[in-house]
Formats: sequence, structure tokens, C-alpha cells
Amino acid sequence: MTLSNEWTEYKILDASNGEKLEDWNHINLLRPDPQIIWDNGNLLEKYPNINAHYHRSNKGGGYWENLKKTPATWQVHYKNLTFNIKQMGFKHTGLFPEQAANWDFMIDKIKNSNRQIKVLNLFAYTGGASVACLSAGASVVHVDSSRGMVDWAKENVRSSHLDDRPIRYLVDDVVKFVKREIRRGNQYDAIIMDPPSYGRGSNGEVWDIEKDLFPLVELCMNILSDDPLFFIINSYTTGLSKHVMENILKLTIGKKYCGKVYSDEIGLPIKDSDLILPCGIYARYEKE
Repeated sequence: MTLSNEWTEYKILDASNGEKLEDWNHINLLRPDPQIIWDNGNLLEKYPNINAHYHRSNKGGGYWENLKKTPATWQVHYKNLTFNIKQMGFKHTGLFPEQAANWDFMIDKIKNSNRQIKVLNLFAYTGGASVACLSAGASVVHVDSSRGMVDWAKENVRSSHLDDRPIRYLVDDVVKFVKREIRRGNQYDAIIMDPPSYGRGSNGEVWDIEKDLFPLVELCMNILSDDPLFFIINSYTTGLSKHVMENILKLTIGKKYCGKVYSDEIGLPIKDSDLILPCGIYARYEKE
């Protein structure tokens, strides 16, 4: 498993009975996680300094219960990157800290490429990968169907003092965008995608990962440069094996370019224990 274990301002303090207690730069949040099927005690009883607790509803969704004064927004830093955090619906905070391992990979590949790298970030959310790639010296095109998420990404770029770097933001359906880029003849040296299981585009287009992911990756082959640096697919879809993602890359970019394709789980360590919380999967192509 690939671990994101270089954080200083984020950590999982404990995990038990379907919930994880996280320290987000001294703001402690208790959130549900379906992977945590073990019993390690009652976290509310063990930890008196919890700021907020997210409760799931049997009818779907849920709500935050603030147990202590909690700021509306605050920041966490990962190395030289800065991210804005806030409590959102459906338990989210605007950042997936396990992705730090992928950020480190991207930064290393870009910095050691000895050329200008153009990155396309699809389903780009609040821009963790966009910020990482900008910090390494790449130019970035950031595409997400949610205007709110794109605005949040802009805030993260500004907070990381990277707003003078070359980045283009688009609120768009990713499939339609890629098709337009093919017609325009635009090309990219690296592509990142973090597709949801299901979703809707900016104009109501329906996305289903099982039906639509492979055709999208095939489309992306038409906008890769002659010498691509990397291609990354992340997934949090329950029941989808890392080998599925790896097979998709082997049947597309792996057939066309010389490089290696591999996949792994990604996870976070749980403080003061030898436990690891699995957080998703990824598949990568990288130039050798």
C-alpha cells in the first residue's frame, strides 16, 4: 500500500466503529468511514476535545454537530502547499489528505523532467493536484463541473501563492471538454483524473464510472503529447479493484507509449499504532 505519511498538520488520531477522528491543524473532526469495521472504543468518550461530529442520516446525507467552537474556514499546510478547509455536506472537508502521496509523485516527476510540462486535471475538485503541479513548475488546465469547487480551487492556488502561475479554470463536463480539445488539436504531457462513481456534468450530463471511464481514457489518448510524463486515475468507488484501473491504462496508454503501468491502494497511518486506514485506489502510467 502507498502511504501518505509525510503530513505535519493532518493526522488520524484514532478510528473505531465506523468513524475516524482526525486532527486538521488542531481542529478535531469525527467523521464516518465505512472501512472502519473494528471496535477500538467509544471515540467520543476517549477524546474530550472533539470540535465537530458528522452524523449520518438513515434517509441519506447527514449533518454536522459542532461540539466546540469551530472556525467557518481554516487552513492546513502540506510542505509548501496551503489548502482551505471547511465543513461541507456529506461529511466532506474539501480535501482528501491521502492524495498527498500522489502530489509528491507528480511534483517529483515534473521537477525532474527538465522541460515545460502541461497538465490536464479532470474531475479536479478543489485542486489539490492542480496546486501540486503548479508548485512544481507545470502549467495546468483545471476542469470540474461544479463552479463552487472551481472557485475553491482558485482560493487554494491563491493561498499557496501560486496565482501568478499558468493555470486555466473551466466549469465544464469533462467528456465534452476532452472532445473539444481533440478538435482544437491541444495536447498535454500529463493527465490526472479523479472520477466519481456517479455524477452530473455542468449541464446535467450523466456520468457512470462503469460505463464511461474506459471511453474517456480512450478519448484522452488523442490529447496526449508524443512524450507523456504520467497519467493517473484515482478512484473511491466501492468494489472497484485497483487492477481494473491498471487494466484500463495497460489497454490504452500502455499500448501506445513506452513506460510502466501499475496500481496500488492508498492509505493513511493511524497515530500511535501500526494500523492503516485504506482510502482508495490509483493506477499510474509513468515514463521510464
